[in-house]
Amino acid sequence: MSKTIIKIQDLKREFHMGDDTVRALKGISFSINEGEFVTIMGSSGSGKSTLLNILGCLDQPSGGVYEIDGLAVKDLTRNELARLRNRKIGFIFQSYNLLARTTALENVELPLLYNSEVSTKERRERALHALDLVGLSGRLHHTPSQLSGGQQQRVAIARSLVNDPVVILADEATGNLDTRTSYEIMALFQKLNSEGKTIAFVTHEPDIAVFSSRTIILKDGNIIKDEALAGRQDAATALAALPTE
Repeated sequence: MSKTIIKIQDLKREFHMGDDTVRALKGISFSINEGEFVTIMGSSGSGKSTLLNILGCLDQPSGGVYEIDGLAVKDLTRNELARLRNRKIGFIFQSYNLLARTTALENVELPLLYNSEVSTKERRERALHALDLVGLSGRLHHTPSQLSGGQQQRVAIARSLVNDPVVILADEATGNLDTRTSYEIMALFQKLNSEGKTIAFVTHEPDIAVFSSRTIILKDGNIIKDEALAGRQDAATALAALPTE
């Protein structure tokens, strides 16, 4: 039986704005097991951004249970939460969030700077390995301005991998990319998933969601659909079928 990486049970998040209460999440429940590739979808106001912030331990729920890798998040101190984010979660953002004057290699090393258990030599080796995994071993010393959008996102993916997290959280990771580059990135995600990486991918694009193995759809703070895809599409095949430019 697969290990449960993320457990959400009756999760609620409320925001108080003057006399009004906004119920962003209204008691949702789901689990993500090790090795799953899940897309989380929903229109603006559905609650998906709120959910992503909670999954990333950037926000706390108003009620319910959130456990990651067996740890109950509500029981953790601020320092323990910071350590959890650094050691167990790999973040990938739509806007890449790379340091502009820093090389690809140095950007990937960044999360390990906060891990005192990793030596300088090991930090460099792990960053090199992560960049090799995403096909950028020939761009180690390039800064973001010297890289294409797709290459910058590959650096961001390498950075998310360098701490060997239990889950990768991707927030609209193809949102700034053209179709061809988006499919290249999804092919990379599928490759990482086939190697055992657990991925939760937030998107509003149905043509991107078909590359995952399961889709959770939110609407007005509730889950309206949670279904496994019988036969997910292969991103490499879809990429090859695109017309040549």
